[in-house]
Amino acid sequence: MNTIELELGEYDRIVSALYDAALDSRRWGEALETFRVLFEANYVTLILRSPDESNLGMMIAVGVEGGDKVTYLPYGHSMTPFVNQPIDKVFTVEDLMTEAEWRRTPYYQHWCAPVDVFHVMGVDISTPDSGKLRFRITRGETAPRFSALDRARCEALLPHLRRALHIHNLLDRSESLGSLYSQAIGRLSVGTLVLDETGKVLEQNLIARELLAANDGLKLVGGRLEASYPSDNRELQQLIRNAFARHSGDPLAVASAMSVSRPSGQVSLGVVVEPVRSQEWAEGKGQPSAVVYIRDAAGKSLASTAAAKQLFNLTPAETALAMELANGLSLEEAAEALNIRRNTARAHLRSIFSKTGVRRQTELVRIMLNSVAALSRDN
Repeated sequence: MNTIELELGEYDRIVSALYDAALDSRRWGEALETFRVLFEANYVTLILRSPDESNLGMMIAVGVEGGDKVTYLPYGHSMTPFVNQPIDKVFTVEDLMTEAEWRRTPYYQHWCAPVDVFHVMGVDISTPDSGKLRFRITRGETAPRFSALDRARCEALLPHLRRALHIHNLLDRSESLGSLYSQAIGRLSVGTLVLDETGKVLEQNLIARELLAANDGLKLVGGRLEASYPSDNRELQQLIRNAFARHSGDPLAVASAMSVSRPSGQVSLGVVVEPVRSQEWAEGKGQPSAVVYIRDAAGKSLASTAAAKQLFNLTPAETALAMELANGLSLEEAAEALNIRRNTARAHLRSIFSKTGVRRQTELVRIMLNSVAALSRDN
């Protein structure tokens, strides 16, 4: 710490703010504000994406007016004098040009001078798989220029900033993928519940929430999953215990499935219980230990009508009929639901058979339910 003249407590506060921001994007304002205070700057800016022919670009910034309130702004300045700087090397304006040259640049005259940005210290930061991010710290014209000490402090904090950005990118990518997979499961009409080691439900998707709200075969009691009938509930609890055993590493415990009877008399719910692989370094209460998948065979297909139309080159009327058949209606029932004549429905069905290459209604239902139409959604 001596070479950068920072107290250990202050250094720890700045570094901690960076890693807190890596875990929670809402806290980047606090992290950037620690830099603004340390360097007595008027603005600190992190350019997330530079503009190109197809994108305007994006940056986040904190300034004297907003304190640690982070502002997301479009960034459209592709012709700055700071392009093509060496990666991970701190620079100032003085390293690149004289003061007179800086004052003559259109970038300074049009964008910097109006907001009192005169002294600039920056660095282009490389992060694995995420390209280049640009970090800028600025001061007004009456403030002192950035010193060798300022540069040394920035260089000392740069590795932590780079790691924090990398962690944030990895977590953001993981959350995005998780959200996509969750949406895909939902579109396939599969309910999912995540249980902790005590059997308490940690998370549930929309399909599961709707099935449990119906209280028709499965329900939540004290935050735990139970079946409506005692015999089904005993089997369900055994499946959950088996999953917990597998989570703990018992090789004899196997994943299991069962049918759950419904008081309404509708087709039974299909249930699969599987363990969530244990992360030994993350053991503790409240950890995901099992996942429950629920399928309602009587539920309506969530397949996209637009996707079904495009996949099989169907007309709107043919698509509507095919979707009703996929939802389990007979041809007569579908005709009534669509308010069309039976002869018209039969004509549509013949055309659908020709376009999809099937000969029986059961085959049509199968290809509709198994097609990628279920993974698409109408806009």
